[in-house]
Amino acid sequence: MATHDQDESVPEEPGRGHRVLALLDKAIDTQSPLVRKNIVRARQRNSEATPAQVIRNLERMYVGALAGTGAAVGGAAAAPGVGTGVALALSAGEVLSSFELSALFALSLAEVHGVPIDEIERRRTIVLGIMLGGAGSETITKVAGRTGQHWGRQIVAKVPAETLRQINKVLGRNFVTKYGTKQGIIVLGRVAPFGIGAAIGGGANAAVASLAVRAGRRAFGPPPASWSWLTPGGPEASENQHG
Repeated sequence: MATHDQDESVPEEPGRGHRVLALLDKAIDTQSPLVRKNIVRARQRNSEATPAQVIRNLERMYVGALAGTGAAVGGAAAAPGVGTGVALALSAGEVLSSFELSALFALSLAEVHGVPIDEIERRRTIVLGIMLGGAGSETITKVAGRTGQHWGRQIVAKVPAETLRQINKVLGRNFVTKYGTKQGIIVLGRVAPFGIGAAIGGGANAAVASLAVRAGRRAFGPPPASWSWLTPGGPEASENQHG
């Protein structure tokens, strides 16, 4: 991925806010090349799977993976000899993992729906909008000056990059605020003693993932009827051609 993508129009937020957005950009950058592979994985057991079936698999994979990372960190925090400082460090490391899982999920949905993800601003809007849920949808339609359902198709795929850049500045500020509030509660929950952290960590992450799943459905609407927008043969053929 080109380095200029990382430097382009990330809203300047002081301190922790800037670090959070930098982590999110890193997650988007590392996961973007893996989108086609993720779609192929989602239809491994059924090469004839429809886009609707693949989307359901992507949703299950995402919820399971995100809940698993939260439970693993919470369980490690409850292990004998693990202090609060170590537990908090583990949770901080999990932040990037959760961002990566969320970015991969959101961009995979866009790919299945045929929404272009070749530009960094479009990728940011998709990921931020889905992670922010209903608030993200409202912001996107308001700043874009458009109304209607399924912003992932109606706005992200069609408006100019400059408009998306303005949308992303607002989404970025909202994301820092929302993330800081939620993550603080979840991190403290994960360091609770006697294994309670595992339940809190896994449950909280599963809830976050479920909200993102619903946001994804609202963003893109009904799945495509076929894979006609991809290389003939579906994602597997396209992935093979891209190496």
